[in-house]
Amino acid sequence: MQIRASNPVHECDICVIGGGITAVMLVERLAALKPDLKITVLEAGRSIFDRENRGTYHRRAIEYGEHPWHDDYIEDQQAKGMISMTMAVGGQALHWGGACNRFSEEDLRLKSLYGLADDWPIEWSELERYYVQAERRLNVAGDPSPYPEDRRSGPYAQPAMPLSYNLQVLKKWAEQSGLKFSPLPLSRNVSAPADGRGACGLYDTCGDVCPTGARYSPDYTYQQLIAARKITLHDRMLVRKLVMQPGSGDAISAAHAYHQDRPEQLNEYRARLFVLASGQCWSPHLLLLSANLKHGTGLANRSGMVGRFMNGHKFISAQATIDEQTFPGQNMTHSLISREYFRCAPGRPFVRHDTRVWESSAGKEPRLRSADGGLLLGDALLDEWRSRAFKGSSVRLRAYYDSHPSRDSRLTLDESSKNRYGDPMPAIDRRLDAAATAREGATLAHCTEVFERMAKASNGRLTGKPSVSDYWDHPAGGCRMGTDPATSVVDSHGRTHDHENLFVIGAPTLPTGGCTNGTLTFVALSLRSADRIAELS
Repeated sequence: MQIRASNPVHECDICVIGGGITAVMLVERLAALKPDLKITVLEAGRSIFDRENRGTYHRRAIEYGEHPWHDDYIEDQQAKGMISMTMAVGGQALHWGGACNRFSEEDLRLKSLYGLADDWPIEWSELERYYVQAERRLNVAGDPSPYPEDRRSGPYAQPAMPLSYNLQVLKKWAEQSGLKFSPLPLSRNVSAPADGRGACGLYDTCGDVCPTGARYSPDYTYQQLIAARKITLHDRMLVRKLVMQPGSGDAISAAHAYHQDRPEQLNEYRARLFVLASGQCWSPHLLLLSANLKHGTGLANRSGMVGRFMNGHKFISAQATIDEQTFPGQNMTHSLISREYFRCAPGRPFVRHDTRVWESSAGKEPRLRSADGGLLLGDALLDEWRSRAFKGSSVRLRAYYDSHPSRDSRLTLDESSKNRYGDPMPAIDRRLDAAATAREGATLAHCTEVFERMAKASNGRLTGKPSVSDYWDHPAGGCRMGTDPATSVVDSHGRTHDHENLFVIGAPTLPTGGCTNGTLTFVALSLRSADRIAELS
């Protein structure tokens, strides 16, 4: 494609494509290490820098069920098999819950320990140091794990969020099963404002909108970096292709982008180094879209691995009723976690999962109909409601379990779905490998036994059969890291094997998706990538 004289050309040292949590962690670190670098961030979605309105958004979400993030997506930029359509400055971390669990050493050594999946090309001690950095930057509140295998080289930034009365009751109940539980580590200002964000007011809408900013949200950091003139942010700028200059070897020379309001005008971004920080869907998608005569199957794809080994993890859910009395509505987004089954003893059937406990209002809501179908009004409604509300408790249980992807767990270009420019959109089809498929039944049976054992500790029972998710949560993969260019896309720092000035960071680089929330791991890896990029800059 030829550049017309009238088309804007932008030049910088480092061009970051994507404006989510991994991108902001990367540029914040780079700006501190190399303050003279000229860094430009490109985001396809818009900036939602309106913190003063979030109290109103919170109220209207509660009163009217309104979506609090207006226009946080692009209508014709959608992917099949994607569980979130968010595209805005801040990405999916605009409305995450703030869970910041670590993976464990076993995640990095699955092949060595169990003969399954692949090992990661990183030592645990190295990753653990970056976990500490990530927890400090995100101001994570947590308590040390009761399991000695989870030893840490540094403390959490804050003590854990105090448990509500309900969670105190549920912790005592759950630990009768023999499992040890801790408060879920959270990226949340628990007791005092920090980093330009307020303290938690227990609004209990963390996954929708936090009116005080207590839960970490990347837009706050972006505003600080922009105000300090440490980065340049161009929002509503969709990058459609990475291009190479003829005669420049395999180096990337520019990113071609289009503004939403000027779809006919090409913007060229030239840089010495490019970083793809667009997540597990849009990073491999852009590499595939950028195919050229020399790289016919896409950039960074001589191995054929771009878009393959799409991962994350599946989960098993259940509801239980127990005799203990709780009062639903006390910080219901907070939860308990046990890491008991992060380790699987050699020689035993393989299963790895976290174990999660939430308070639940299931069965405690008011009803307009009695059990026999009669209409309930006035005192009759209140009497029937009280008969259930003050009788035992409901508990929500979940286990995210280690789900290893096959090579054919894949993102491809879908020619039947195109955006306004005619670019095929991504289609994601996640598949387990043969070994993971074979143990699905045993994994369900194991988790069911764990849940039943927990429920029986208080004369309780499961209110139905545990169910397996029909999607993979905390998705990752598509540009897997490794030491062999024939079987991976990037090295352990995210540098592509095929293009020395192109990095992919965060979620896409994971070979496997672990058995707990992934955001902290994505951030830790991105901080490690930042250090490597700083060395090269």
